[in-house]
Amino acid sequence: MNKSANYYFTIVVPVYNEEDNIYALEKSLQAFLPKSLYPACVLFVNDGSKDNSEKLIKEVCERNSDFFYLSLKRNGGLSAAMKAGIDAACSPYVGYMDADLQTTPEDFNLLLPHLKDYEIVMGIRANRKDSFVKNLSSKIANGFRRFMTKDGVADTGCPLKVIRTDYAKRIPFFTGMHRFLPALILLQNGRIKQVPVRHFPRVAGQSKYHLWNRLVSPFMDCFAYRWMKKRYINYEVGENNLNE
Repeated sequence: MNKSANYYFTIVVPVYNEEDNIYALEKSLQAFLPKSLYPACVLFVNDGSKDNSEKLIKEVCERNSDFFYLSLKRNGGLSAAMKAGIDAACSPYVGYMDADLQTTPEDFNLLLPHLKDYEIVMGIRANRKDSFVKNLSSKIANGFRRFMTKDGVADTGCPLKVIRTDYAKRIPFFTGMHRFLPALILLQNGRIKQVPVRHFPRVAGQSKYHLWNRLVSPFMDCFAYRWMKKRYINYEVGENNLNE
């Protein structure tokens, strides 16, 4: 049996070359799990890291019974790592956070109370601690995405999210998918809740984002989403005799 089935909530943490953050992640997640509103576990997804991230992830999983990991054979990008984590999770809800600790797992408890009424609950980064250029490019990209998708989401780039696992597993995945999670839940007639969360400056490691994947690439992905939206198939099963 998949071990994550023993929990109500799986926190997926994609990791790519974050060796300087692994022990801090361990400490932060260790502190949160006993306080989580729902029984939770951690699933690290090593996205083909070229540093010592995989070794350190295995080390922290060995000494923490609620920590698990899987490693991709090669680097596939954030969307691929998120898909791998969601595909592997068997808990009713799946969450996501970045390995850079610019958000804190403690703020999952701000999102979890809304799960009974919404299919995706996501954070909005309050008082962002990023550079002027990063904030400006993010603001422009978010505005264009809202115009194209009509999802009404203020900050889709916030990595703190909780989704009903059955909805998450039906999301059509593609490169850049992580920017469109709320819009892709809307395609399933899901409901979105946005909640302000804290944001912190990066203290270790390096950002994997630059002008191309923060601004230009999202613009291109918006057109791909519009194309897919017109062709998306959404169905609900009525009766069946498959299960006894």
